[in-house]
Amino acid sequence: MTERPKSSHVPASATEPIVFVVEDDASVRRALSNLFESVGLKVEVFGSASEMLQSKLPDVASCLVLDIRLPGLSGLDFQTELAKANIHIPIIFMTGHGDIPMTVRAMKGGAVDFLTKPFRDQEMLDAVVMAIERDRKRRQADTIVANLQGQFKTLTPREREILALVSSGLMNKQVAAELGLAEITVKIHRGHIMKKMGAKSVADLVIKAEALGIRRAKPGA
Repeated sequence: MTERPKSSHVPASATEPIVFVVEDDASVRRALSNLFESVGLKVEVFGSASEMLQSKLPDVASCLVLDIRLPGLSGLDFQTELAKANIHIPIIFMTGHGDIPMTVRAMKGGAVDFLTKPFRDQEMLDAVVMAIERDRKRRQADTIVANLQGQFKTLTPREREILALVSSGLMNKQVAAELGLAEITVKIHRGHIMKKMGAKSVADLVIKAEALGIRRAKPGA
């Protein structure tokens, strides 16, 4: 493939999915850039892990194609650093010197694939498409949970108590007995909870509570 003149960095305002490549071999960087651009993917390349760490990454669905052997911080160590920084970008490792221990460590660290050079272009493209889709779904789930957390913060302490009990399967009468309230009071509170949480039904409310990790407090807690 011939290299096309282009900027090696994508603006931080980009909204389309991006493939990040960290590879110290310039010829491999060029080949991967051309491969991804040939199918309409945006790409940003780096010669080392530290170079990527110094870059402001766009907040869009993405994946990282990472060489396992790099100058300075290795690919596996970079994977560990990203996890410590709570950066959950899907990683596709590539290496010309792969072995079982490396593969096991990479996969345990959450890598989506481990390709040994030389790999077929289609193998890489398939891995990238899968990784970007995984990241897109994770981001959608994170957005949903963030919205639910915002709704949950609008609940009063009493409403939060009742939500936890309702989501554990208790009926209004049982919730009332548990909290020493009149059943009609519980019904009123539940109506407010449904409205604030944007729940269409009790079943929907329970699903939202589960997504937030809400659990019934232990007796006496």
